[in-house]
Amino acid sequence: MTDSESGLLTAEADPGAVRRHRVLFRAVRRRRNPPLRRTDITVTDEAAVKRAVKAASLGNAMEWFDFGIYSYLAVTIGHVFFPSGNGTVQLLSSFATFAVAFFVRPLGGVVFGPMGDKIGRKQVLALTMILMAIGTFAIGLLPSYATIGFWSPVLLIFFRLVQGFSTGGEYGGASTFIAEYAPDLRRGFYGSFLELGTLAGYVGAAGLVTILTSVLDSGGMEQWGWRVPFLVAGPIGMIGLYLRLRLDETPAFRKLEDGSLHRASDAASTVETTSTGDVAKIFRDYWPTLILCICLVGAYNIADYMLLSYMPTYLSDEMGYSDTHGLLILIGTMVVLMLIVNQVGRWSDRFGRKPLLMGGMLGFLVLSLPAFLLVRQGSLVAVSAAMLMLGLSLVCLLGTMSATLPALFPTQVRYGSLSIGYNVAVSVFGGTTPFVITALISATGNELMPAFYVMAASVVGVIAVACMRETAREPLAGSPPSVATPEEAAEMVESQAPAPKF
Repeated sequence: MTDSESGLLTAEADPGAVRRHRVLFRAVRRRRNPPLRRTDITVTDEAAVKRAVKAASLGNAMEWFDFGIYSYLAVTIGHVFFPSGNGTVQLLSSFATFAVAFFVRPLGGVVFGPMGDKIGRKQVLALTMILMAIGTFAIGLLPSYATIGFWSPVLLIFFRLVQGFSTGGEYGGASTFIAEYAPDLRRGFYGSFLELGTLAGYVGAAGLVTILTSVLDSGGMEQWGWRVPFLVAGPIGMIGLYLRLRLDETPAFRKLEDGSLHRASDAASTVETTSTGDVAKIFRDYWPTLILCICLVGAYNIADYMLLSYMPTYLSDEMGYSDTHGLLILIGTMVVLMLIVNQVGRWSDRFGRKPLLMGGMLGFLVLSLPAFLLVRQGSLVAVSAAMLMLGLSLVCLLGTMSATLPALFPTQVRYGSLSIGYNVAVSVFGGTTPFVITALISATGNELMPAFYVMAASVVGVIAVACMRETAREPLAGSPPSVATPEEAAEMVESQAPAPKF
């Protein structure tokens, strides 16, 4: 029985009966809300936590490497896979194919998320890694439009759908995996490594594309150079799969499974005893939290994709920068973010998730227009300063979000709920960002449309952060407390012991 149900039953009891039988009702309350025992507390293994963080982060790095190379090669891919003609139409076709993978992500979330709640996080994360590697590697082998005509973009779209479907189970599972392994007081720090993987994937993609475009001319890139980044993803995927298969299941999920067989103690009553993975239950019982998750992720992803995916295209198409020049500026910005993202994770453990998230959302709301006005100046210093302004706002979200989102949902539906909420938001808002911005600029002729689009998203983000509850330094919902050492567990039990009366 949950705490809320217990409180409700107590409140409904006859006040007179409560006064007459104080000892009895006190015993009932104690049985329903027993004191925390040492066996209820999870003491994490630091080596296991680090292995989990490494395996989850590598998969996330590969995901964003895959999507990063597609973004940075959007112009080349448009030339290779779509009929020649209007350059803007080719670019829009390329970005539309980029967005196609995001439309199928919610389906992947619906399939893989509840599966992860039923059979475990580890097996599903291994499966998503295999599919992601296959989809990306296959794109690198596809013939061009000039070779097979109509079937070239059809096959491209098919394997983009494979990528998107597999990715539907990736972020929700990876963030859940790290959150359930990490001790409560350091969940923000360990979770920030997931976003370090995001930045590493983008930097790897941008770096490889920069090297190729520097060495090869446009003809060489269109003939074979564009294939190299996609083919590289195959071996990376096999390394990630090996690391994930060596992991144990998360402590929170193991306790969830054990709860269906036996109870360690009555104090573990808040831990759910079945892992239903029921999609209908998610929408029926957790829809308010699901909406909150969608708003948070939508605002965050519009800012993320605008800066890390679309900006190089903006610099080359709207500002006349060379592809290499724009990518080098972005790489420098991302390297700075990589150096500080883990510190932001530490701050979120110390000061709370909400202050960091609110700072990032307000940063985009206030700084987006000045930043794009700086970009319009065109000089290297102005563009670099603008990228850094937006990057520092983004890192407040990057270093905090991966610890915030898993804590929104209880253990028995965490993977499924987060996968569905996250991927609906990414599908509707994140993946469409390059396409929408390009279309808005084309329709209005206003080159500041990226700033206005991100500012509108930031308003939604500010409201969502204001509505969420603080989750830092607290156990995950539906899971017992998790600490780093036995001494912390002993202190936690002692702190709840009643003071002796003399």
